[in-house]
Amino acid sequence: MSDTNSNGGIEYALYRYTPSIPAAAIFGVVFVGLSVLHLIRLIKHRSFFFIPFLVGLLLECAGYIARIFSHFDTKALGPYIVQTMLILVAPPLFAASIYMTLGRIIVKLEAEDISLVPVRFLTKIFVVGDIISFLLQCGGGGYMAAGTLSAMDTGANIVVGGLIVQLLFFGFFVVVSAIFHWRVKKRSGYVNLSPISDSRDARTRMTWESIMWALYIACLLILVRSVFRVVEFVEGNDGFIMRREYLLYIFDACLMALTGFVLWICHPGSFLARSQNKRESELSLRP
Repeated sequence: MSDTNSNGGIEYALYRYTPSIPAAAIFGVVFVGLSVLHLIRLIKHRSFFFIPFLVGLLLECAGYIARIFSHFDTKALGPYIVQTMLILVAPPLFAASIYMTLGRIIVKLEAEDISLVPVRFLTKIFVVGDIISFLLQCGGGGYMAAGTLSAMDTGANIVVGGLIVQLLFFGFFVVVSAIFHWRVKKRSGYVNLSPISDSRDARTRMTWESIMWALYIACLLILVRSVFRVVEFVEGNDGFIMRREYLLYIFDACLMALTGFVLWICHPGSFLARSQNKRESELSLRP
């Protein structure tokens, strides 16, 4: 697909630049590394609710590898659709694990009564919103695979709808999290609960507040990324963002890599698994 037609008008182009091999390779390696680190944490803490997050990291890796293939043929539809879909749908998987983390923290703190949304509905509501966002973005990417100008435009609009749904649910989640956090700290007899410390691994000495602040940071990073992608698609195929590849790496790749790093350092399993071990130890000592 060329940039101009026979009448001198602008046509739809898969890329307005030639994708960089070094940039794609670097982030492919970064996401592989983060995937391995998260897999180790997941197994160590048995935090299986974080599997969607791990899958998201793997999709990010595959997406950037696909961009390497696009470097050699910028008009090939296959690699373009693969990288577009995988990089788009990875963050909703990150969000799914983040939603499940809050529900588990509320239960661990035995603070279900002060949650703005009942815990039995909390994870369901946000995960359903996440699934809707995920399906819309997948559907939009799949629609674009038809390769026609009309399909590309329609697919982009569907993707924007999915991103907006993600923003709405994510924004509400941050509000719910912040209100819960504030209510716990205002509660009479509040104690900064933490699991049994282990001098052999300082990273396991996480309090519930450490995890909450890590979730806030991750949410902010994903929100900024989602706003960027909405603006990108709203601008259109010939927009400012679509013509500058470095913006994708600054406002998507870097932000998602930071999300993975933050939630590896403050991995929810570090608190949830060890607080569970503490509770099990206390119960085993009872007569």
